[in-house]
Amino acid sequence: MFDYSARPDLLKDRVILVTGAGRGIGAAAARTYAAHGATVLLLGKSEENLARTYDAIEGAGHPQPVVIPFDLETALPHQYDELAAMVEKAFGKLDGLLHNASIIGPRTPLEQLSGDNFMRVMQVNVNAMFMLTSTLLPLLKLSTDASVVFTSSSVGRKGRAYWGAYAVSKFATEGLMQVMADEVDGITAIRANSVNPGGTRTDMRAQAYPGEDPQTRPTPEAIMPVYLYLMGPDSQGTNGQAFDAQ
Repeated sequence: MFDYSARPDLLKDRVILVTGAGRGIGAAAARTYAAHGATVLLLGKSEENLARTYDAIEGAGHPQPVVIPFDLETALPHQYDELAAMVEKAFGKLDGLLHNASIIGPRTPLEQLSGDNFMRVMQVNVNAMFMLTSTLLPLLKLSTDASVVFTSSSVGRKGRAYWGAYAVSKFATEGLMQVMADEVDGITAIRANSVNPGGTRTDMRAQAYPGEDPQTRPTPEAIMPVYLYLMGPDSQGTNGQAFDAQ
């Protein structure tokens, strides 16, 4: 497990947007960031799931989060602009962006993978991620210490049979991170890095490995050290790197 111990006020006064914040790793990251002082913007498509994360943060007495219902599969360009305008009006800047939301798609040989399924995975995992990044970049530039964390996968660093669109999308994720990191290096206060969570006790993991005993995998909360490190000031100067949570 990534070795890092965060001080309680690590993210005090920071505004951090987390995609896929309604469940799994995204929900754990949102709660963890809030527990360390951040105002967290909870983005996801299920208002019910986001409400649970909101209630957990508010109930713990952490800074009040903001719920942002947003469907990455169907969102149009003007909706990204409206999102950025809302964040700017409410907070004037953005200090962190965690790209966590993904869909896995069918695990099947390439010759059996339909074009519709391939394009759906790419829309959520790549196109929407690019749109959010490019649209929110001006707000990240207004921060004195901004971090963008991209969620990768082991199959996005070395291809593996039957992982099809998901693997391709994670290779694209690594590529987008590297391009962004090179563009911002030395000229802004932004850094960009990727995290491979590894096998974690989530619904997505259960979907990919239905026969696996989930108790053999760590909980999302257990892999949070690397997410805290990359989102906080201790990772200043760390840019363009691929991390493993486990």
